[in-house]
Amino acid sequence: MNTTINAGLRAAGFPTSSDIWLELDGQKVAVVQSYNCKATRSSYSVEAFGEEEPVATVQGPQSYVIQLTRLYATDQAIADGLDFYKMRNFSLVICKPDRKVIYSDCQWSDIQEDAQLGKMVVEKLTLVAGRRMEMAV
Repeated sequence: MNTTINAGLRAAGFPTSSDIWLELDGQKVAVVQSYNCKATRSSYSVEAFGEEEPVATVQGPQSYVIQLTRLYATDQAIADGLDFYKMRNFSLVICKPDRKVIYSDCQWSDIQEDAQLGKMVVEKLTLVAGRRMEMAV
């Protein structure tokens, strides 16, 4: 992922498809070409009797909706009979130059596919993640 530039300096690279993958039961089952993540959080105002404006804001739960593009199942996952439609409680792992981001407790909400003979390819998979965790590399 890192590339060498002149004078022996190292430049951090961007994640590549081998750096983005799905895991099921601790096993890498597919590599992903690209992703788009939207994190949202609900919040609400706390009002007090006699006050014209809210006295506080309380943050609610956070949710993560991630769209993956061009998923390729690994050879082992194909041999094991992986079915994207039956996947439950899987994880998305994204390796960035300085950290690893893991979305866990994932469920898919939308699948669009376009495949060629002999290749198991899912074009787009939208998932909802239960948790997000970052780890230093």
